[in-house]
Amino acid sequence: MILHARIATLAGDDGYGVIEDGAIAWREGRIVWLGPTPEFPRPLEALSATAVDAHGALLTPGLIDAHTHLVFAGERAQEFEQRLQGASYEAIARAGGGILATVRATRAADEASLLAASLPRARALLADGVTTLEIKSGYALDLPGEARMLRVARRIGNALGIEVRTTLLGLHALPAEFSARRTDYVREVCTQWLPHLHAEGLVDAVDAFCDGIGFSVEETRTLFTAARALRLPIKLHADQLSNLHGAALAAEFAALSADHLECTDAAGVAALAAAGTVAMLLPGSFYVLRETRLPPIAALRAAHVPMAVATDLNPGTAPLRSLRAAMNMACTLFGLTPLEALRGVTVHAARALALNDRGRLAQGLRADLVLWDATAPAELSYWIGGTLARTVIAAGQRVV
Repeated sequence: MILHARIATLAGDDGYGVIEDGAIAWREGRIVWLGPTPEFPRPLEALSATAVDAHGALLTPGLIDAHTHLVFAGERAQEFEQRLQGASYEAIARAGGGILATVRATRAADEASLLAASLPRARALLADGVTTLEIKSGYALDLPGEARMLRVARRIGNALGIEVRTTLLGLHALPAEFSARRTDYVREVCTQWLPHLHAEGLVDAVDAFCDGIGFSVEETRTLFTAARALRLPIKLHADQLSNLHGAALAAEFAALSADHLECTDAAGVAALAAAGTVAMLLPGSFYVLRETRLPPIAALRAAHVPMAVATDLNPGTAPLRSLRAAMNMACTLFGLTPLEALRGVTVHAARALALNDRGRLAQGLRADLVLWDATAPAELSYWIGGTLARTVIAAGQRVV
């Protein structure tokens, strides 16, 4: 197929290289030609039998949401009300709410009902231009339930025709039955869950919540050592609520990304830069929790640490179903430029998932494309809400 549009390639190191009168052709899910329309090779039929004129609409790579927790049962709207009345995230968690509330609901859900609950959330992201999606486990906290969550994540990708990358988040919270046996729980995750789920082909990466109310550096290191033995990539919830030097720990294991980073210090930024680890910014949870301590954006920028942006879609701290809304928040709350936000959900998000065949538009890459009812890339961060995606294409197939 051939499409004529204003094309933002995002192929450079720091820009988006709009081709004002551009044409793009793809075949068998891959881009086979890209450039100015007057330079398009003739005859057109040599590349495609179908040509579409988008009349100057904007075309970008498909967006990538590289940090979500969208497979879960139940909701936690009451906690939203409690926080508005002054309760802290930590206080709610220690009172039996927070993650453990979702654990109870998710454990009670069978696979069919879990899929039915989760698909609409994924469809909302897809309608907003997301063609690649990361989904974490971590809301069952037992082996059967974590396997069920990861199977549902795989089924979502098959149902929607997009790629879903799965992440085992076994060290998300300590389940009630292990409340007095932390060491036993960490050992079980590392020696039983991880090898079993990896052997089933359900795990693309491993993550942990390394924070004061989560897991310690040493507990997290134990997990990451086990993951490295299986040659699984690492991601880390790092330095969100306290500085346990999670960013440095992520860098120690050459993690794909370190996520949140509100409390990361200068040494953590330097470690990320040296390791080539992506800084994953999650403004949705910052917004919902009404945090005031910003991630070290200026330091990350100065150190040339790639900054990705994601929704962090989850039932407690980021009930956010729009990656474009996350882009707007990243600009408004964190001070990113619209270009940085767009690269954060394309080029850098792809890097955070170790996917080098997408996030840009270039010959040979996957034909993951979004045609927008917009004329300038900045509009994707500028408009809050509403529907901008006119057509969404994943691996050459129209999915919206």
